[in-house]
Amino acid sequence: MNNVAIRVENLGKTFRIGARQERYQTLRESLTRTVTSSFRRAAAVLHGHASEGGTDEIWALRDVSFEVQRGEVIGIIGSNGAGKSTLLKILSRITEPTRGRVSIKGRVGSLLEVGTGFHPELTGRENIYLNGTILGMRRTEIEKKFDEIVDFAELERFLDTAVKHYSSGMYTRLAFAVAAHLETEILLVDEVLAVGDASFQRKCLGKISSVAKEGRTVVFVSHNTAAILSLCGRVTWLNAGKVRDDGETSTVVQRYLKSMSATEGLPLQQRTDRKGDGSARFVSLRIESADHDQVIRPGSRWKISVGYHSDQPLQRADFCLSVYDYMLGCRIFELDSEVTGGMTDLLPAKGTVTCLTDPVDLSPGRCYVNATLMRNGVLADYVPHALSIDVEVADVYGTGKTPARNHVINVIKHHWFAGNGTH
Repeated sequence: MNNVAIRVENLGKTFRIGARQERYQTLRESLTRTVTSSFRRAAAVLHGHASEGGTDEIWALRDVSFEVQRGEVIGIIGSNGAGKSTLLKILSRITEPTRGRVSIKGRVGSLLEVGTGFHPELTGRENIYLNGTILGMRRTEIEKKFDEIVDFAELERFLDTAVKHYSSGMYTRLAFAVAAHLETEILLVDEVLAVGDASFQRKCLGKISSVAKEGRTVVFVSHNTAAILSLCGRVTWLNAGKVRDDGETSTVVQRYLKSMSATEGLPLQQRTDRKGDGSARFVSLRIESADHDQVIRPGSRWKISVGYHSDQPLQRADFCLSVYDYMLGCRIFELDSEVTGGMTDLLPAKGTVTCLTDPVDLSPGRCYVNATLMRNGVLADYVPHALSIDVEVADVYGTGKTPARNHVINVIKHHWFAGNGTH
C-alpha cells in the first residue's frame, strides 16, 4: 500500500455539450445555485426525468480504476476521444472529476499542452522560475537545475525573449525541459511531444527513459506504440472513457492494434472515428500492386485509388496517406500530393484520384494507412487505420531466405564482395 504513487478509484468525468462558459460568481450566488440545483435534481428524480448521461451530456471517463506503483512507467493508449487527456488533466488537478477520487503521493510535474503554466509576457528565463514554482519547487531547487534546463531546451539565445514570440516547437522544448528536470516524483506526459521535430522527440524520449531509471513515476500518453513499447512496462488501454485492458505492454498493444484494424471492415462512409470539418470526405481506399501479379511484395510498385465526395468542386485539395508499421506504430513513409505537386487546382465534387509509386522496398509484414484530406489548408477529413495491407513474402535476394519484419522494415538490394569492394 505504501508503494502506490497514484490510485484512481471509480473515476468519472462528464461534460455538458454546448454549455457556455459561466462568469465568476459571488459566494452568495454559488450557494444559491447549489441549493437550487439540489432541489431541481430531486424534482427530476421524483418525476422520473433524471437519467445519467442524458442527451446533453457526454461522459469522457466512466468508472476508471487503476493503481500506479512508485517508480513504475505506465503507458496510456486509446483512440482519439478515449479520455486519455482528460485523465491526465484530472491527475494534474487542472480539472475536477465528476465522481470518484484520485490519491497521489508525491509532487507532480506535467507536460500536457504547449505552454501550460507559461505567461506569454514573461521571458523564457522568468517562465522557468514561474513554472517551477507552480510545480511546487523552491527557488534553490530551480536554480540547481537551471543550467541543465537551458542546455536541454537549446534556447539560450532566446532565454530573455518573451515566450509570446516563441514558436510552438520552442514552447515545447522549454516546457518539457522544465517538467522533466525539476525534481518531481511523478511526471505526466501527453502526446504534446509530437509538436517537436524528430531529433528533439528522440531527445525527450531518452530523457523520459533516464527519469524512469531514477525511480520516478511516469505516466505517458502516446499514439506512438513504438515509444510505448520501448519505455513502458505496463499499459492501460482506454476506450470510450472506460478501461478496456490493463497489463503487460506488448500484450495490450497487440490487442489494441487488432481492435483498431477491426474498424477497417466498415465502409469509409460509416466510420465515426474520423476528424475534420466534413466539407469533403473519403468514401473508398484501395491499394494494390501495379505489377502484373497484383500481389504486394518487397519491391512492388503500389497503385492507390482514393474515392472522395464533396458538396462542391474541390479547390486546393491535398491527399496524404501515411503508412505505418502495424506492430510498432512507427511511420514508415508518406504519400503526399502537396509535396509532389501532382494535383490539379480544381477537382470535381465527386471522383477518384490515383497515386502510383516507384518500387516500395518493405520487408514482409502488415502495415496500416492513415488517410488525410485537406481542403484550402483546412482539415476536411482524417481517418485513422483507414486500411491495412500485407506485404507478402518474397525471395528478394534470390538466396531462398527472406527478411523478417521483426528484424528490419526496409529491404535494400545490395551485394557483398571480398576485399575493398572495387568490383
